[in-house]
Amino acid sequence: MKALAILALATLTACATANDMADDLARGRAKAVVNTYVTSKYPGLNAAPLTDCIIDAANAREILQIASGAVTGVDAAVAEQIGQIARRPESLQCIAQNGLTLLG
Repeated sequence: MKALAILALATLTACATANDMADDLARGRAKAVVNTYVTSKYPGLNAAPLTDCIIDAANAREILQIASGAVTGVDAAVAEQIGQIARRPESLQCIAQNGLTLLG
C-alpha cells in the first residue's frame, strides 16, 4: 500500500513537471510572437515590457493560440487577439506602470 502511494505521488509529480514544462514552452513561444509583433508595429519601442504585460494578462487558451503564430506566422486572428489582450484593464495598468521602460 505504501509503495502504491509513493508511485502515485511520483506519477503526479512527473505529470506536474511535464505540464509546467509545456506551459513554459508555450509562454516562451507566445512571448516571441508578441514581441515580434509589437516590434514590427512600433519600431524603436522596447517591446519586452509590453510583451510581458500582454502575456501576463492572457489565459492559457490564449497563450496557446498566440504561440501557434510561431509556426503559422502572425495572421489577422493572432494580431487581433494580441490587441484585445493589450486593451484589457490589467494590461493597460501594467503598460502604464512600465511606461518609462517602454521608451528604452
